Amino acid sequence: MSITQGILLLFIGFFIFTLDKKQENVPVPTVLIFIGIGLSFIPYFSSIEVTEHMIYHVFLPALLFISAYQFPADQFKKHMGLILFLATIGILLTVGILGGVAYAVSGPFLSLSLIGGLLLASILTPTDPVSVVSILKNSTGDEKIADVVEGESLLNDGTSIVIFTVLLGIFTSNHDFSILSFMQEFLVVSLGGAALGIVFGWLVSKGIHYTHNKEYQVMLSIVLAYGAFNLAETVGVSGVLATVSAGLMLSFEYGRTIKEEHFKESLDGFWGIVEISALSLLFLLIGIVAVPHLSTPAWGFASLLFLLSLVVRFLIIGGSTALFPRWRNSISWRESAMISWSGLKGTMSVFLILSFQVKQSGDNEMLLSLAFTTVLISLVIQSLGVYPLSKKLL
Repeated sequence: MSITQGILLLFIGFFIFTLDKKQENVPVPTVLIFIGIGLSFIPYFSSIEVTEHMIYHVFLPALLFISAYQFPADQFKKHMGLILFLATIGILLTVGILGGVAYAVSGPFLSLSLIGGLLLASILTPTDPVSVVSILKNSTGDEKIADVVEGESLLNDGTSIVIFTVLLGIFTSNHDFSILSFMQEFLVVSLGGAALGIVFGWLVSKGIHYTHNKEYQVMLSIVLAYGAFNLAETVGVSGVLATVSAGLMLSFEYGRTIKEEHFKESLDGFWGIVEISALSLLFLLIGIVAVPHLSTPAWGFASLLFLLSLVVRFLIIGGSTALFPRWRNSISWRESAMISWSGLKGTMSVFLILSFQVKQSGDNEMLLSLAFTTVLISLVIQSLGVYPLSKKLL
C-alpha cells in the first residue's frame, strides 16, 4: 500500500466517521467494509496488497493495547472468572464442537476433513466486538455485557492463535495430534506471554509514574504497546497476550498509583486518534482483500456455518453461566444471548485467514472462501443486529 493510497483511505474513514453521529443502528466498520468492497473494483485500490504481517505487526498491537489500557481494572476483576473461562475453555470447546459439526454437515457442500473442520472453526472462533461495544453501552445503559464481551475478546485472540497454529501444522504437514504436546505448548505460549506483559507493563508504568512530561509518557506507552508484542514474539510466546497484559497492567497501575490526570488525557487523545485511523484503514482493507475470495458456491455453506457458530456459542455461554451459581445469579439467559450475538468475527479471523493462505499446501481456495464469506456475514449481520436485539432482549 502506497502512502497516497493510505491517505485516501484515511480520508474516506474520516468522512464516514464524521457522518456518523449516534453510532446506534449502523456501525461505522460495517459501512467501511462495504465501501472497501466497492473500492476493490477500482484498479487503483484493487492493487493494494494486505499481508498477514501488516495486520499482525502494525494494526493488532495498537488496537489490542487501546482496548486493554482502557478496560476498567475493577470490571476485569469483577468478571474475571467468566472472562477467563470463555477465553480459554470456552474457545477450546467452541473449536471442538463447531469443527465437528462443520465436518458432519459438510457433505452436500464440499469434501471437508475433520482437521479441516477444526481449522475452519479455529479461524471463526476469535471475537472482535470493536464495532459493537459502544452500541451495547449506549443501547442498554448497562456496561456489564459490554465488559464481558470486550474482556473475552482481549484474551481469546491469544488462545485462538495457539489453537490455529497447532491445527494448521497438522492440516498442512500431516503431523500427529497429541493432547499432551498441545496443552504444553498452549500453556507455555499463553502463560509466558501474559507473564512477560505483566512484568513489562509494571516496569513501564513505573517509568511513566516518574516521567512527568506528558509527551514522554505517551512515547513510553508506544514502547509498551509494540515493545511487549515484539519482545514476546521474539522469545516464542504470545505477543497478543503480552500486549493485552501490559495494557491491563497499565490500567491497573493508573487506577492504583498514577494520579496525573494530564497523563490519562494525553494517552486518550493520542491513542484515540490511532484507534479511529487504524480502524478506518483496517476495515476498508478487509473489504478490498475479501472480494476475490467471495465465490458464489461458498455462500450456502458459509451461511450455515454462521448460524452454527451462533448456536454453539450460545450453548457454551448459556450452559456455563447456568452451571455455576455465581454466574447464574449475575447473567440471565437474555444476557447470555446478547453476549453470544455480540461476539462477531473480525480482525483476528482475517489475520488467521491470511496466515492460512500463505502457509497452505495444495488447493484450499474453497476453505479460504468459506472463511472469508463467513467472517463477512458475521461482521455485517451481527453488527447491524446488536442495537435492535439489545432493545428486545434487555
